[in-house]
Amino acid sequence: MGVKTTLPSYELGFYALAVTCAVLYSGSGIFEASRDLLHDGAAGEPGIGCRLAGREGDGEFTKLMALCSQHRAVVYMLYGVLAVLGSMGLVYLMIVLSHCLVLYSVALAKQKWLCFVAGLCCLASFKLEPFSSWQSGFVTGAFDLQDVLFYGGCGFTIMRCMSFALESCERKEGIYSIFDLLKYNFYLPFFFFGPVMTFDQFHAQVSTRELRRKDDEMRNIRVHALLHVGAVIAVDIFFHFFYILTLPSDLKFVNRLSDWSLAGLAYSNLVYDWVKAAVMFGVTNTIARLDHLDPPQPPKCITMLYVFAETHFDRGINDWLCKYVYDHIGENHDNIIKELIATIATFIVYIWSVFNCFGLNFELWVQKFFQWEPFAKLEAKMSAAMSRRIRAAFGAVNFWAIVLYNILALNSLEFAQLVTKRLLLTGFPVSTLSIWFITYCGVQLIKERERILAIEEEKGDKAKAE
Repeated sequence: MGVKTTLPSYELGFYALAVTCAVLYSGSGIFEASRDLLHDGAAGEPGIGCRLAGREGDGEFTKLMALCSQHRAVVYMLYGVLAVLGSMGLVYLMIVLSHCLVLYSVALAKQKWLCFVAGLCCLASFKLEPFSSWQSGFVTGAFDLQDVLFYGGCGFTIMRCMSFALESCERKEGIYSIFDLLKYNFYLPFFFFGPVMTFDQFHAQVSTRELRRKDDEMRNIRVHALLHVGAVIAVDIFFHFFYILTLPSDLKFVNRLSDWSLAGLAYSNLVYDWVKAAVMFGVTNTIARLDHLDPPQPPKCITMLYVFAETHFDRGINDWLCKYVYDHIGENHDNIIKELIATIATFIVYIWSVFNCFGLNFELWVQKFFQWEPFAKLEAKMSAAMSRRIRAAFGAVNFWAIVLYNILALNSLEFAQLVTKRLLLTGFPVSTLSIWFITYCGVQLIKERERILAIEEEKGDKAKAE
């Protein structure tokens, strides 16, 4: 059934009312728990400014770009090299360059499997002893973000070098030069924190000599910059009243929460992580857009997700994994076995991948289920609205699979086990079914928003055609 299927307005109004009441009820429980934790002597949340890693000093970069537009890729590279040298030191720069040189040498063989092996070995060198201590030992000094910058810069460098190597394998005549690799790797807005643009996209965009902006593009960039500042301020104020990051670390205290408050706490942690990722990637993307690039977009709002294919915080890494791993193994994604293998191969953290494997394959199973002849005929006899309701019920199950697999990465395994046990076992059937129903209401509201956006997009396409 199509995305444009509509539901009665009174039904949608009921769904909105149910979700609003549930959020207020759950939020009140988290607020009271935060007050109790404060009275017990626990410290409040640290300011978001301490956690959202930002960037400084890119205004002069835009001026350089204007002066050297014909060689802007070189200017970007020089600026990035100097910034990395100034912030992390010469030895760190040499470590990064050595990994670039190793993977460039491997790319000369034009063998994809060799590129993967070399890239994974380079990544493993930062986790396995004695290679990890040996490399990190070269970087002297100490400041708050040193470890984050060290591992972030090295990790993203290796991913970019692997993309360069794999794209070189696809090139029919020769390979790209090492100078192209350095221009790609040392673009400063993406160097430490991403997002990752695949080499083919970056090379094509940065090689464009005619630099033109779309109508109202500068106004949109200013609006996005103001939204990012507003998000930081709003979240910082929020943390003065809701200790959503502190509470999960005290399992004895959290165990006293009601099932509804516990579900709200788990979900609010996901919303916070989305805000953090959206601001961090939004800032770098804004700078990249000033440089006439079209970077990967910030992550889709977690409140708008009920499909596993869109549960990525870094769209760049998602594009990288899809292009070089997931789509390569999964092919057309219509075979359950290949889909399972592709999903497992995509995720290195296998405990985390269990829920993602379930989610992606659950979506495929549901799709196959509705395509099975008896059920396909049954659905064909249903009204479009009833089909939408049934699919939303399955979407509600998927929604909580998304929540559970994400809190494994954001919090502790113990907290994830507590949430799972309370919502699926000790809370069954009342809490389980009631939370599932509220989630179903939320999925219906998401589907309604998708329906409206689809209609608006269709009208826009017709207007352009005329």
